[in-house]
Amino acid sequence: MNTTEPLKVEAEESDTLLADGNNYQLVVWNDDVNTFQWVIDTLIEVCGHTPEQAEQSAMIIHTKGKYAVKEGSYNTLKPMRDSIIERGINATVEELSER
Repeated sequence: MNTTEPLKVEAEESDTLLADGNNYQLVVWNDDVNTFQWVIDTLIEVCGHTPEQAEQSAMIIHTKGKYAVKEGSYNTLKPMRDSIIERGINATVEELSER
């Protein structure tokens, strides 16, 4: 039995995890249905924003039409997007462009 084989597998798994780095953003879209307070509460509860962050994000969403409220890995942001959508707010996970 080759004792280096498990280490090789672990290294490959780590590479896969690193490939899904913080290169995505969670974008929340404006609408004419949800209240500011509902969006603020959602950002606090789902994204872990402070009340101040959530209020500022809600204002930007309202004035600009959308706002990237969080950056991270796809695997981290996708469940947040799903929770936001379940609350009736439109959100997407988008890949960040080269900086």
